[in-house]
Amino acid sequence: MGEIILIILVLILAAGGVGFFIFLSRKSKTDQNQSDSIRDLERRITDLMLGQSKNMNDQISSFTKEATQIREDLKQVQESVKDVSTFQDIFKSPKLRGQWGEASLEHILAQHFPAELYKIQYLFPSGEQVDAVLKLPNGRVLPIDSKFPSENFDKMIHAASETEKDFFKKNFLEDVKNRVLEISSKYILPSESTTDFALMYIPAEAIYYEIINNIGKDADITAFSWSKKVILTSPNTIYLTLRTIEHWFKDTQVSKQTQEILKKLAKVHQDAEKLMDGFRKLGSHLRNASSA
Repeated sequence: MGEIILIILVLILAAGGVGFFIFLSRKSKTDQNQSDSIRDLERRITDLMLGQSKNMNDQISSFTKEATQIREDLKQVQESVKDVSTFQDIFKSPKLRGQWGEASLEHILAQHFPAELYKIQYLFPSGEQVDAVLKLPNGRVLPIDSKFPSENFDKMIHAASETEKDFFKKNFLEDVKNRVLEISSKYILPSESTTDFALMYIPAEAIYYEIINNIGKDADITAFSWSKKVILTSPNTIYLTLRTIEHWFKDTQVSKQTQEILKKLAKVHQDAEKLMDGFRKLGSHLRNASSA
């Protein structure tokens, strides 16, 4: 009996040992799987953090570049503002305004016409000098003078009240009238081969449009300038104006040449008629002589 009990105890212990061994084996395998899962999770987290870090670094780098570009752009804007201020300061000087207008006129002529068709700073035999002339057929020249009446115009634009604005506007229009009269009296010289009209070139569109906006009003500068045979032009209108005048002169020349040709043809026709009349008389005489 005791031996049986001992055998049973040994079997129980053996079975327990086997079970414990199996448990340990399974636990070891489970721990290995858990360890692999943890390492995989760590790797994923590391990759994610590295990716996020790279994206953040790229964003910081991009932001730094954009911030640098913005600073450069702001610097350029500041320089441009300084340039504009300097440019505006230039036009406070009447002499520099005049030089700017002359340079602008010369640039437009050089853009659209060959050098032999115009002349800058044209000197008349009388001693007067105009900013430019356009050479036309028949030896005629079209006087073009640049005028920049901006002083009272600027005051009108920056006037603090309507009363001040009206006051400076009146002075501005008077300035324009005086420039028109100056061109009319000094540069329209038909005896010195000019056309019987001239062009006044206004190098600022804003000033030009302020003038033409008064058409039909009490101070109609356009009508006044026409009465003085002065045509007002601006950078946007001068080329078309000059081309129109040039074509008109060419058409006039062709018309005159055509008239001359017609006159010569009429004379040839008359001479031919006289010649034919002479032949008819000669034929008549020959017939009379033959019958006698």
